[in-house]
Amino acid sequence: MAGQGSDSQPTDAFEYMLLEKDPDLYRMVFSGPSHISPWIDPSVLNLKHRIGRGLFGDVWIATHHQRTEDYDRYHEVAVKMLHPIKEDQLQLFSARFDEIFSKCQGLGNVCFLHGISTQNGRICIAMKFYEGSVGDKMARLKGGRLSLSEVLRYGADLARGVLELHTRGILILNLKPCNFLIDEHDRGVHGDFGIPSLLFGLSLPRPDLIQRLGTPNYMAPEQWQPNIRGPISYETDSWGFACSILEMLSGIQPWRGKSPDEIYQLVVLKKEKPMFPYSLPPGVESVLSGCFEYDFRNRPSMEDILHAFESAKDADHDNTAWDNSENVTVDRPTMANHTNWLLFKDKLQVGDKVRSRKLKSSCSPETMEIPDGTIVGMEDDGECDGFILVRVHGLHDPLKVRCSAVERVTYGFAAGDWVRLREEDKKRSQVGILHSIDRDGTVTVGLIGMDTLWKGNYSDLQMAEAYCVGQFVRLKANISSPRFEWQRKRGGGLATGRITHIHPNGCLVVKFPGKFSLGEACSCLADPSEVEVVSFDKCEGIVKKYEHLEDFHWAVRPLFIAIGFFTALKLGVFVGNSIVRPRSRKVASISDQGDDYQHQQQVVQNNANAAWLPPPVANMLFGEGVASSG
Repeated sequence: MAGQGSDSQPTDAFEYMLLEKDPDLYRMVFSGPSHISPWIDPSVLNLKHRIGRGLFGDVWIATHHQRTEDYDRYHEVAVKMLHPIKEDQLQLFSARFDEIFSKCQGLGNVCFLHGISTQNGRICIAMKFYEGSVGDKMARLKGGRLSLSEVLRYGADLARGVLELHTRGILILNLKPCNFLIDEHDRGVHGDFGIPSLLFGLSLPRPDLIQRLGTPNYMAPEQWQPNIRGPISYETDSWGFACSILEMLSGIQPWRGKSPDEIYQLVVLKKEKPMFPYSLPPGVESVLSGCFEYDFRNRPSMEDILHAFESAKDADHDNTAWDNSENVTVDRPTMANHTNWLLFKDKLQVGDKVRSRKLKSSCSPETMEIPDGTIVGMEDDGECDGFILVRVHGLHDPLKVRCSAVERVTYGFAAGDWVRLREEDKKRSQVGILHSIDRDGTVTVGLIGMDTLWKGNYSDLQMAEAYCVGQFVRLKANISSPRFEWQRKRGGGLATGRITHIHPNGCLVVKFPGKFSLGEACSCLADPSEVEVVSFDKCEGIVKKYEHLEDFHWAVRPLFIAIGFFTALKLGVFVGNSIVRPRSRKVASISDQGDDYQHQQQVVQNNANAAWLPPPVANMLFGEGVASSG
């Protein structure tokens, strides 16, 4: 590694201004010789002092000595010194960094990378040194928040940088204000280019870092357990981006003061969302709200986010109550998502085969208005959900429908289909959900056991049985060691559960209402390739049908027990009061008569009470102070 120093580079990298169509619009880009080696000789990198400490390592200021035949130059650079990595894993890390290094060359809103070196046995990544970050600027302001106009301007810069990295296949996974650098022109620049993805799977000194793909306060739900609740995707960065924007607006870190375990409980299990401020432009509020959808497929892409920030940043926000307010109210959760972003990710074209979208809770294509059609015309008004003309077999005139009402079908597949891989692999599930299919046949599939989307060709897939929320399932009889633990009945037989949620990788969340744990119904995860749907149609014989009915009965039995107990209690109180009240009225009605007559009536009443008094336990339930006979 040391032998491949930067001194051997024929020319030095440089930066220049790139003019757009308008002479007043320009952006900074970097250029350098092709086939640059990213490795820097440790002897030409001199660390000065540490300026920060992060989750994955320390940040230092250093000088980079570059020497050629024509010049002798010293650069002040920032160095990210990562936690120690075992030597047998350096080769894997080096291959990952080489790929990212070549992809990051020439990006305007991403920090310029000088290269990589080693110091004291630790990996050091040298980058251009910037004077400060958005987080530093927030720390110097009263309340720790930026003005709305600044947030919109920085947000547009940073969204453009994220989009640049996404188009090159790079996931960042660690978006936060302290990683948003500010250049000499007061523009936002990304200081992190995907270090969590570089380190994932490598041996680190702390076990929790191996499983963590980012900073807990900014991590999306699928980042915590990507191979179970994932996988991670480009929309994962949308969650971290929105968390950062909210912090820039409010000065309050999402889930501030919470431990990683507490954040996991709130975000992953309870599906809690961060608090939302007031007075945001509608377009920005819509995309930010969509970024906090639990299912990342329903979140906006970075292209949609960039469009919203670009549209809002040029508006006049200086006179709004936001900038003039001393105390910004942050006391409401994220609003309901105005836009279902999933409906607009499939860019339709004339000639595409389409079909009606199935209902979210339905597994069958019944009641489809368009079972199979071809787009013959489209509106060209720039709307996200414009009208299209679809020609359907058997109809003379084409149908005019919204883009969101149909889905593209390519080679017989559409996004959202349940598919099965033809090639077997024990490390991953064979059944998953198709996330996308390109017109050239390239597909991405979410599978249990994989941290990212599986990529391949449509010929590697075949259609699989579909699952939906509300179905009853149980473990297949031939599965002896399931991927996840499965609940059993008292007699040892496999219990039947009900699907309550489906993760993007096809992982099923199954609950067993008949089994209680501290007042909550038991639940477990299930691999769709290991379970089968249970219904009356698939139950053979009276015994099997009875067992299925019993499982279904367990789903409603707790409710009926609670209602029955409450009804019996209220009825008992009503009957008890009915027995006591007439006696009280009878005593009151003779209170004005003579003593002898009252004494005779009291004796009769006491004798009658001996037959009507409820047992002592009932006395306690009814709570009535009835005197005993005697």
